[in-house]
Amino acid sequence: MRILLTNDDGILAPGIEALYRAVADLGQVDVVAPDDSQSGVGHAISVLKPMLVRRVHVKNLFHGWSVAGRPADCVKLAMMELLDRRPDLVLSGINAGANTGVNVLYSGTIAGAVEGALFGILSVAFSLELSDELDFDAAASVARKILDHILAAAPQPGTCLSVNIPALDKGRPRGVRCCRQAPVNWEEHYEKRPDGSGHTIYWLDGRLPDDDGCPDSDLAALRAGYVTITPLRGDLTDQAQLEQVASWPWPQSF
Repeated sequence: MRILLTNDDGILAPGIEALYRAVADLGQVDVVAPDDSQSGVGHAISVLKPMLVRRVHVKNLFHGWSVAGRPADCVKLAMMELLDRRPDLVLSGINAGANTGVNVLYSGTIAGAVEGALFGILSVAFSLELSDELDFDAAASVARKILDHILAAAPQPGTCLSVNIPALDKGRPRGVRCCRQAPVNWEEHYEKRPDGSGHTIYWLDGRLPDDDGCPDSDLAALRAGYVTITPLRGDLTDQAQLEQVASWPWPQSF
């Protein structure tokens, strides 16, 4: 098996190192990841400037490509330029922080997996809930067990799964729940500060609500201590609204 490994925390992040160790025995693992943190960039790609790509050796553990770009760039470059053949599996993570609710749209970790799925390849994003002690090695052990079950199920090519691992500083996960994305947004605000030269700096901050009103969501299950699995897709069409919108009296000539 050939595996492409990426992330949004950067090629030197502990999460990608732990995930590499956890899956290295499955076959050839190619690492193509951003050269620095790309958290919150969503599915952005670099079209206005070229990207510097460097071959690096990380902690005597793996050689990989460090890309001055986004997670989606990394996967696209790997597929089209860097690898001599396309992988059988794309893994993204392990992210420092959960990707539940609206984070699915903002997350570079998720984007790396979705980009792999757009190429028709089974892709999985792994994220670890934030806590006082981020044990990526323990999270990688959980990720590997989940991955083994995914591979045994033999999902169709192009399947994309988002896996969230609960904070592990209070014990092991209680189990696995397959959940919908929580239908909530962040409770956000901007901190407004002067910059000392007569201009204003705005710093975005926020939190997810304590109760998302949806007991079967990824956010609720994660907070209850479960590993959550949510299937995702690149098609953002709201199928429930499509028929209604099509029924509106649109103009037929212009």
